[in-house]
Amino acid sequence: MALSAQLGMANLTARRLDVTATITLERVGEHHAVTKSHLDLSAQVPGATLQAFDAAVKAAEIGCPVSKLFRAAISVEAHLDAASSAT
Repeated sequence: MALSAQLGMANLTARRLDVTATITLERVGEHHAVTKSHLDLSAQVPGATLQAFDAAVKAAEIGCPVSKLFRAAISVEAHLDAASSAT
């Protein structure tokens, strides 16, 4: 999403953005944590120069709201529907 927004600000529209995320989950102290995230991106962006595309990717990497989420406190509000619980 962040890359699509950055491309849009550069007046470019992606025809295709294929992304695969590989994360590393490690035990940190008594808990587990996502310690790394690697994205493999393949894109078709008509009219984009390599320089413009690289700039958009870098800006998305720095400003991505999901990346920022990993640095934030996370809370969960969970509800179990009584009709779906096991008896």
